[in-house]
Amino acid sequence: MEKIKKKKFNKKIVIIGAGPAGLTAAYEIQKKIYSSPFVFEEENQVGGISKTIKFKGYRMDIGGHRFFSKYEKIMNWWTKILPINFSGNFQEKIKIKYQNQENELIKIKNNKYGQFLIRSRLSRIFFLGKFFDYPISLKFNTIINLGFFRMIKIISSYFYHYLFPIRKEKSLEDFIINRFGKVLYKTFFEDYTEKVWGIKCSMIPKEWGQQRIKTLSISSAITHAIKKIFTTKIDLSQKKTKTSLIENFLYPKFGPGQMWEKIAHIIKASKGKIFLNSKVVSINFKKNKIISITVENNNKLKIFNCTHVYSMPVKDLIQSFNGKKIPKNIYKISNNLPYRDFITIGLLVKKLHIRMGSKYIKKIKDNWIYIQEKSVKLGRIQIFNNWSPYLVKDKKKIWLGLEYFCNENDLLWKLSDTEISNFAINELCFINFIKKRDVIMSNVVRVKKAYPAYFGTYNKFYLLKKFINKIDNLYLIGRNGMHKYNNQDHSMLTAMQAVENIKSNIKNKDNIWAINTEDEYHEEK
Repeated sequence: MEKIKKKKFNKKIVIIGAGPAGLTAAYEIQKKIYSSPFVFEEENQVGGISKTIKFKGYRMDIGGHRFFSKYEKIMNWWTKILPINFSGNFQEKIKIKYQNQENELIKIKNNKYGQFLIRSRLSRIFFLGKFFDYPISLKFNTIINLGFFRMIKIISSYFYHYLFPIRKEKSLEDFIINRFGKVLYKTFFEDYTEKVWGIKCSMIPKEWGQQRIKTLSISSAITHAIKKIFTTKIDLSQKKTKTSLIENFLYPKFGPGQMWEKIAHIIKASKGKIFLNSKVVSINFKKNKIISITVENNNKLKIFNCTHVYSMPVKDLIQSFNGKKIPKNIYKISNNLPYRDFITIGLLVKKLHIRMGSKYIKKIKDNWIYIQEKSVKLGRIQIFNNWSPYLVKDKKKIWLGLEYFCNENDLLWKLSDTEISNFAINELCFINFIKKRDVIMSNVVRVKKAYPAYFGTYNKFYLLKKFINKIDNLYLIGRNGMHKYNNQDHSMLTAMQAVENIKSNIKNKDNIWAINTEDEYHEEK
C-alpha cells in the first residue's frame, strides 16, 4: 500500500465530509503540504454519494458512477490508485488510446483491492413501452418506434427552432427547445426532467442547461454517430466526445466506493485521521477567522482547533457559524437553497420479463434505463450486473437499482422500507419489466442533498459566495460544498486547487470557482 512521505508543516487542516472532494483534499494535503488532516464524516462510511452500499453479499452504486475524465491529471490520479485490468474486457489485439499514446493491452494480476474494469456504455430510454437510444438517434429503429408522422413532427420542429430560436432564453425549457426542438423536448425531456427536479422546466433557470447539457444537440449526436462508424480505437479519455455520447468508461471492480475506501486506507496509513459518525455542529470564529470546530460523536461534543477548513454543504455551513455575525439576507439565501433528495431500491429478481415485439427477454445489456413513462414515478433503472459482475453475488440473478427523485419529508420519503419496496415493485410490474413472483429481496437507501438545485434563492447565490470568500481560511469544495452540480472529477479538481492555494498562500479563491464553469463537457442527469 502506498504510504505518503511527510515533513513537518505547521498547519491543522480540517475537512468536513469524506466524499470524493474531501478525501482528495486529504490525500493531496499529505502529499503537498506534508500535514496530517482531520476528516469528519457524518455517515458511517466514506465516499459520500460515491460510496458502495453492501447488502447480503450484493453491492449497490448510488446513482451510477462512470469513471472517465477529459483531464489527464484525474485519469492518472485514478489509475495510480486502482490499475486498469485489461484482461477479459477486449481482445488483446485491440489497441487502447490513453494519455495520447497507443499501447498494446496487457494483463494485470489481481491485487487486494482489485482494479478498474473497462466497461462499454449503453443507456436507453423506455417510452411508450419501447426502448429508444439515449441520447435520441435518428436510426431506423427510432423511426419505427416513434412512428413516421411523429418523427416528421420532431424533425420539422428541430429545424424550425434551429432557424428561429427563442432569442432570449430564460428557462431550462427555452434552452432545450433551442437545441432539440419543441416536439422532441415534449416527447423525451419534459416529463423526465420534472421527475428529477420536482418542478416544471419553465421554472428552472437556463443555467442548469448551461451547467449540465452545454452544447449537446441533435447535430452533435448525429456527427458522433457518423464518426463512430469510421472509428475502431477505444479512447478512454474521449476528449473530443460529448459526455452523454461516451462509449467506454472505467469502473472499479467492487463499485465506486472501492476507490474511496482505498484512498481512506492510504490517508490513515500516513497518520491522517478520519472520524466516522461525526457531525460538525459548530464552526467557531474569532473575528473573521475560523479557530476551531465542534464535533458531535456518540452524543458527545469535542472541540478541534484548526488553521484551515474545507467545508460541508453550504446551507449547513452558514447555520453552523458560531461567533460570526451573519447578515439576514445571507442567512435567508443559504436557508432557502434547494436540494433534490434521492432514493434507490436495490431489487434482486430471478429474471426480467420485458416484451420486445412478440418475444419476452430475460436480460438486457444497459447500464441505465431512463423511464420516460408518465404513469409511474420511477425515474431510472440501473442494472448492476452490467456495471460490474462483481457487484452481484449470484450471477444468475438480476440485481437492479430503482431510482426515485424526491424531497426529504415528501410522502414517498416517509414511506417505510417495506412500503416503498412494494411501491417500486408494483411500478416495475406495471410497465412490464418484471413479474412479482420473480422478486427475491430488496434494500432501500435514502440519500439527502443528492443534487444541488439551481432554483429557489440560487439566483442570489453570488452574494453568499462573496460573503464566504472573505473568510480567509475557509474553502468551499465539491458538489454540495459549492452548491454546484459537479461531476466527480470536477469535485476532485476543486479540492486539488484549494490545496494548491494553501501551499502557495493564494488568498483569492476565484481559481476554485472557475473549475467546471467554462469546461466543454458535463454529464446529464
